[in-house]
Amino acid sequence: MRHARRRIVRRATRLAAVGGLLLGGAMVTQAAMASETPGTSALPLSASSTSQNPGAALVSELGTARTAGTWIGTDGRPVVAVTDKEAAAQVESAGARARMVQHSMNDLKAAASTLRAAPRVAGTAWVMDYRTNQVVVQGDSTVSSSDWSSMTKVASGIGSAVRTERAQGEFTTRLNGAQPILSTGGRCSAGFNVTDGKSDFILTAGHCGPAGSIWFADNQGNQQLGRTVRQDFPGSDFSLVQYASGKAGAGADIVAIGKGNGVRITGVGDPAVGQRVFRSGSTSGLHDGEVKGLDATVNYPEGTVTGLIETNVCAEPGDSGGPLFSDGVALGVTSGGSGDCTSGGTTFFQPVTKAMQALDVRMIVSKQAAGQSTAAPSSSATHSAIAPGAASPGSSGPVSGLADDGETLLARLANPSNVGPGMLVIGGSLLALVATRYIRAEQDRKAYRRHYSATWS
Repeated sequence: MRHARRRIVRRATRLAAVGGLLLGGAMVTQAAMASETPGTSALPLSASSTSQNPGAALVSELGTARTAGTWIGTDGRPVVAVTDKEAAAQVESAGARARMVQHSMNDLKAAASTLRAAPRVAGTAWVMDYRTNQVVVQGDSTVSSSDWSSMTKVASGIGSAVRTERAQGEFTTRLNGAQPILSTGGRCSAGFNVTDGKSDFILTAGHCGPAGSIWFADNQGNQQLGRTVRQDFPGSDFSLVQYASGKAGAGADIVAIGKGNGVRITGVGDPAVGQRVFRSGSTSGLHDGEVKGLDATVNYPEGTVTGLIETNVCAEPGDSGGPLFSDGVALGVTSGGSGDCTSGGTTFFQPVTKAMQALDVRMIVSKQAAGQSTAAPSSSATHSAIAPGAASPGSSGPVSGLADDGETLLARLANPSNVGPGMLVIGGSLLALVATRYIRAEQDRKAYRRHYSATWS
């Protein structure tokens, strides 16, 4: 019995040692693989979309005469504004919620067109508020009483499809982040990296500087970043900065969110009203909020910009051009707004889909699945991307690291810090194997001596 137990112990020890060798090898291999930056690819605009929005699909199917926009409800379900009972029934049968409204999208667009035809007043803005079924006209603190009276008179003449309200602060462009980029004209934030297949560019705000502006990555002007080769402002608000080297470099698929962290960009899309979004800028860092409206028009002092995304995310001077994203999907670049990140405010964004289409460029995106990326920090200061953190900010939850009890075994194995522990496991397993072999050999020698002594006695 004693010999049988010894054999069982030796076999269990050998099996444990072999298992330790396999585990240690996996830890070292996976950690080495995780320390490499995943490859990137250029995503064409035709393939750049988020998961299909059922609300938007219903609006497209029913048409602008029977609908008045869609948004995400508090329960996460899409809500579609409709003007007749038949359209409501179709929306409900598709699994979305229908809300009967008075004004169709055609009515709202006609109201916005009337506002655009009125004399331009700097410091005003208007946006379609799908949830209230109105076009909301705002006037900031710079709008005089007489000018505001003129605007309210125009709005009243349109009818119940329009309402007016005063806004706090001033509607200004945010010149002066992902990473900061500097020129003689001021400071902006890099947005997203894009390519035309031959050269790489930074997609940023158009008001940051005219074509020909030279940008640097440092205050001393020693690290030339590139030159603005295309600008569209006012009207729209986007521009292209061509890299001096022609290439964005490693980590081009990542946008910075501060403290050495970043988020991998895996796609391009258009936001939905009610969607949770994140913005990063070189002045105020990372902030989140909600999309409040689409197709906004803002009358900046420098000129009028249309087709913008309205949010309640805060921004400050210097954040211009910085990225707007959600769940790793690129949505827009910072244009301007009012307020600050102490008291809050309104920020408008240029949609990246429209900018990319006008510029004929493609987004540089990660080939790795969203939410599964870990990479070493990039040493390059010539793009808006640095190493991602443990969690990608998005509509599903706050920005935070993963708790230990929420980390999967594969994630632990893939942690680069497990190279050392992996080698220790391998070493311990080898010692266990050697020990079992030594013990077995020593037992065999003792048995032989006993047998030899008995034979010659």
